[in-house]
Amino acid sequence: MATNSIAISKDVEAISFWQGAVVVLGRFFFALIFLLAGANHFNKQAIGYAASQGVPLASIAVPLSGVVAIAGGLSILLGNRAKLGAWLIVLFLIPVTLMMHQFWTVTDPMMAQIQMILFMKNVSMLGGALLISQFGAGPFSLDARRLR
Repeated sequence: MATNSIAISKDVEAISFWQGAVVVLGRFFFALIFLLAGANHFNKQAIGYAASQGVPLASIAVPLSGVVAIAGGLSILLGNRAKLGAWLIVLFLIPVTLMMHQFWTVTDPMMAQIQMILFMKNVSMLGGALLISQFGAGPFSLDARRLR
């Protein structure tokens, strides 16, 4: 009997390690786009494109959105206040999605399709951010370490 309980506890630890590793990998992949894209929000081309799409005060709004995306992405990647970081990503994604990917206004069918794909990509990431905002960073995070 005692041997079985030891074996079970070792298996649980192994599963927990691998589950934690998968969660860390998931956080990395999720955060990567916000870290890379956020850095582009400081160049003139991104600001100019946003202005051409009707973003008000693009010279201020675009770099500010870059700061929000990078802060949220780093928070999720490190698992440090990941729920707050996820809400920053939500705050970033809603206006970006609605203002930059208005596929319903595009007349060229190919461009409309591309914008719809980008819109749905953002909606998907919004879903991921909402999940993180509720469930947190998981194991192997600074948040989990703080709770110990």
